[in-house]
Amino acid sequence: MPLLTSLLILIVVARLLGQIFQRFGQPSIVGEMLAGVLLGPSFLNLIHPNTALSSISEFAVFLVVLSAGLEMNFKDIFNALCSKGIVIAILGFVLPLTAGILVGAAFQFDVMRTVFLGLCVSITALPVTVRILQNFNLLDSDIARYSVATAIFNDVVALLVLGVILNLPAQPSLGAIALSTFGTLWKLVALGALILGFNWQVEQMIRRGIHIEKISEKLVELVGNEALFGILVLFVLVFGSISEALGFHFVIGAFFGALLIDRKFFLASRYHELDLTLRSITEGFLGPVFFAYLGLEFNIEALKPVGFVLIVLLVSISSKVLAGWLGGLLIQLSQARALGIGIILNGRGVMELVIASIAYERGFINQGLFSTLVLMGVVTTMMTPLMFRKWIMPRLEEK
Repeated sequence: MPLLTSLLILIVVARLLGQIFQRFGQPSIVGEMLAGVLLGPSFLNLIHPNTALSSISEFAVFLVVLSAGLEMNFKDIFNALCSKGIVIAILGFVLPLTAGILVGAAFQFDVMRTVFLGLCVSITALPVTVRILQNFNLLDSDIARYSVATAIFNDVVALLVLGVILNLPAQPSLGAIALSTFGTLWKLVALGALILGFNWQVEQMIRRGIHIEKISEKLVELVGNEALFGILVLFVLVFGSISEALGFHFVIGAFFGALLIDRKFFLASRYHELDLTLRSITEGFLGPVFFAYLGLEFNIEALKPVGFVLIVLLVSISSKVLAGWLGGLLIQLSQARALGIGIILNGRGVMELVIASIAYERGFINQGLFSTLVLMGVVTTMMTPLMFRKWIMPRLEEK
């Protein structure tokens, strides 16, 4: 099927099912993912994942995290990650990682398959997390701050481990492992220094009395009002590109790039126009494509044995929810908010699929395990907003 025809069908069905789910009080992303599952190889077999759709989906991810970053505050996320929120972040990674490794050991997997199973179970997808929180209008809540901080921590650590593995020689020694770890760590330090350094520079400009919103106004006068959106995209693309060049997923850099842009950098009217433009493109067009593409990745025929698949699903769901809930209780959040964080962390989505696809392409895992991990990513992403709507939102609305 031609690309534009595939894209047209994918958008129409994703938007239609998304609206139907919204009418019944459920998040639209569940319907959007279901559209991909129905149109993909598992059922109607009309549309298959391909390079062109994957590229469009990646751009959609970029705009989803850009939109979320604009709505959130850098200091809130940084403080959540550097204060007691680190408890949730560490638990949210270590507990699921251990659970995944134990499952691999129980089924007598080799070392690489066991490690990749643990990594994929430990992931929390940042784009999925922020989109779900956007759906529930909770991006300015403590649940959002701790969940997003944990998602960032989990993704960065998982990508750090992935970077170490990919840089290992065919016959790794202790020295090679140490060298690969050091090389990946310095790249992480470089990315962190860039982000924190830029934020520090902006704060210094504000302290000196420089009105940053006037700079954006000058840019608008120079290149035109319609170019403001393009300038914003280019700025965030720089951070995403640097992140990818250092060996991390572009989502990490793009999110922090967007997070560094405070709404006070614009006049109120300019920010409102920018927000409307971004929402129209993201929620009306590219966002549904991204979540529908996740559904396309699911292939029911490759799922075997059934017992192993069910155990992976059970372990991945329970370990993430338990980790977030325990972490929330340890930092003295209420039962509802702690459980809410645990449920939100359960959505794996694109980040888990990135690691699984790299492992499959490099021959670290086979088709059966890859399909199981894709199913796990799709199921956990679809069930997360449903669980949050049913179990958490009523308790939050009571207060």
